[in-house]
Amino acid sequence: MMQQFYPSVPHPYSFELNKDMHFSAAHYIPAEEVGKCAKMHGHTYHLNITIAGDQLNGTGFLIDFKQLKDLIHKRYDHSVLNDHPEFTDTFPTTEQLAQQIHKLIQDTLDRSDNQPACVQVIVRETPTSYVIYRPKEVSS
Repeated sequence: MMQQFYPSVPHPYSFELNKDMHFSAAHYIPAEEVGKCAKMHGHTYHLNITIAGDQLNGTGFLIDFKQLKDLIHKRYDHSVLNDHPEFTDTFPTTEQLAQQIHKLIQDTLDRSDNQPACVQVIVRETPTSYVIYRPKEVSS
């Protein structure tokens, strides 16, 4: 695997965890102006997720890497993004996907004892295009 470096996000925390992962999913954007994207097509999405915090959990992690992977992979891998309830009122663009992944992760982190924050989600849709989502306010 080629080493990929992404833009870092400044934050006030002592610890930072980054997790790269990927999943395959299909989507379409039902709007005439999007051209080819109006038809169903698939991508292998590559993600980089940045979690930060000051406190580690009982086993010494901000969050277990496997828990992050399971959270995303089990939900989205080999699915049609348009069929997910989070895309009922919006189109599953890469921007919206990045924001929804952040919400899914942060909701999980908010239930943990050590309260880390998801400070950045990067979703690469193609080899030449990616989206970065950073929440305006860091949850703590």
